[in-house]
This record gives sequence, structure tokens and C-alpha cells, in this order.
Amino acid sequence: MRSSHNKYRGPENKQLDIDEEIPPAEDCTEDDGAVTDNLSGQTDTVSPADAPTELTPEEEVAVWRDKFVRLSAEFDNYRKRTTREKIELIAVGGEDVVRLMLDVLDDMDRALEAMVRTDDLAAVRQGIVLIDTKLRGALRSRGLAEIEAVDQQLDTDLHEAVARIETDDAERKGKIIDVVQKGYKLNDKIIRYAKVVVGQ
Repeated sequence: MRSSHNKYRGPENKQLDIDEEIPPAEDCTEDDGAVTDNLSGQTDTVSPADAPTELTPEEEVAVWRDKFVRLSAEFDNYRKRTTREKIELIAVGGEDVVRLMLDVLDDMDRALEAMVRTDDLAAVRQGIVLIDTKLRGALRSRGLAEIEAVDQQLDTDLHEAVARIETDDAERKGKIIDVVQKGYKLNDKIIRYAKVVVGQ
């Protein structure tokens, strides 16, 4: 119930009727939806899906384990591939040398047939010399080189001394006098040491 004629004087000495009804709150507010729309147009919102998430220790372990497994598989594939390529390269290289030897083999067959049909040893000897020259030329074209030995100082990087003999020649002491088995290099790599006799 209102009190009648309740007055209050404000700062400007005006009378205010304190019994005057005040409009309800809902009547003086804007529409909630309009306010929401207005605010949404002025501020950036972050959806939960875009928000950064921290991994638990177990999840981090799982991630690193997966990376390790993948890297290990890639390395294993690389190792197998390079091994296969090396084997194929060796096989192809061997095939190349064999092709060179086929011509020499044909010459040897012809020389053996000629030895049966003829008594001319000089011709047979000449044929064998030609075959030897052809064989050495084919091997030399692939990087094979004979190791020099006779009258050379003993070099353990190239030679293997299998015997020592006394010599009266002072200049030949410590030097190679004879070769028991020739040594060879392939593209500067020793593939067989020369077996030699050294004077002392």
C-alpha cells in the first residue's frame, strides 16, 4: 500500500514523489537476443575445438613411440635398398668383365684346335702370345695393374717376402731378387701381394 503525499526535495529543491511507481526491470532492458548478437559481433569467440590441448605424459610417450617406429622402419628399408643396390652393382660389374673374357675364351678355343691340326709350333706360339696380349689389355682396361717387384726395395705394403737368400752383390741386399708369384692392384687397391725372394 502506498503512503499518500510522500514528498522528497532533491538537490535542486524540486519535489519528487517517492510514491510514484517505478517501471519493472524487464520493461527497461533490451532484448537478450539482440544484446547477445550485438556483443558477438564485437568480440572474437574461441571454439572448444580450436583451443590448445595439452597431452598427458602417456599420450606424449605414445606419440614419440610412433615416431620412433616409423623412423626405424624407414631406416630398415633404406638399409635393405642400399644392400640390394650393392649386390646388383657387383653382379653387373662381374658381368662386364666376363663379357670381355668371352673374346679371349674364343681365341683360346681356336688356338687349341690349331694345335691339334698343325705341327707348326712357331705359329701356335705366336697365337698364344696374341691371346696373352689381348687378355692383359682387357684386364688393364678395367684397372688391373701388375705390382713391380724385381730389383725393388722390399715394401711390406706391396710385397710379401717368402724367402731370403745370401747375395754377394751389396747393391742387391735388401732388394727383391726373384718373384714367386706376381702381385696385382685394381684401381690402386691391392688385391694380391707379390710373393718375393729378398737378398741379404
